[in-house]
Amino acid sequence: MTTTPRLRDAKHRTSKEPFQLNEIPDDVIHKIAGHLIYLISTGRNDISGDDWGDALAAAVDGQHLTAPLGIVDVVYNGMAWSTKTVKHIGKTGLFNANKINLISGRCSPDYSYGITDPHLDIQKTGNAVLNIWNERVSIAQDQYSPIRTSVLVRSPDLLSYLIFEEENHRFITSHYEWRVNKNGNLQGFVKGSDLHMFTWQPHGSQFTIHTQIPASARKFQIKQPTIISKAAMLSSIGFDHSWVNILK
Repeated sequence: MTTTPRLRDAKHRTSKEPFQLNEIPDDVIHKIAGHLIYLISTGRNDISGDDWGDALAAAVDGQHLTAPLGIVDVVYNGMAWSTKTVKHIGKTGLFNANKINLISGRCSPDYSYGITDPHLDIQKTGNAVLNIWNERVSIAQDQYSPIRTSVLVRSPDLLSYLIFEEENHRFITSHYEWRVNKNGNLQGFVKGSDLHMFTWQPHGSQFTIHTQIPASARKFQIKQPTIISKAAMLSSIGFDHSWVNILK
């Protein structure tokens, strides 16, 4: 049975998704892995957020935006992804990880709402932080649907990876309560529980979403490629001094 219901007004839907949410096919994994191997073979010792955006866009024949729109980084046929990559350095091993921290931009209640003392009313400040995030989601939703978050978790040696997706959405502020930790950071919890969902740092305004890794996450490993030296690369493309025109 298809997961998409038949609707009379479905003709108004403008996007066609390359695959169902978090059902990333093998051919996409192979394309992503090939892009990562290419980067490593050129001497790259880490994978950046821009690298991950490039890899995903190439794998789905999408476009990696030069400047994000709200939270959107990669677009394809009317839909979009917010791309995040995290290095896992925990003791449990990458494939045993169950939770990660997604740094999700800077949210400034001072700039957006004039809240100069974030500790004066932490619930008000926390709500403001979530509202800033929600507005970025709304900006993206005005242009694209659906919007997913695509997460690449990488091992320190860049040979093991975990990929998963989740629907990107607004947060209902009344569902969360805020507390202050020993470092003065605000932490958001599901109301009436100790389920830690968010952290906001007053110094720098960094907003972090604490995310569970689903059991359906795709896992793969790659072979360590031979590193191509700069000299070998230049030689392979026939580089010589004639390629350079010194003007002054």
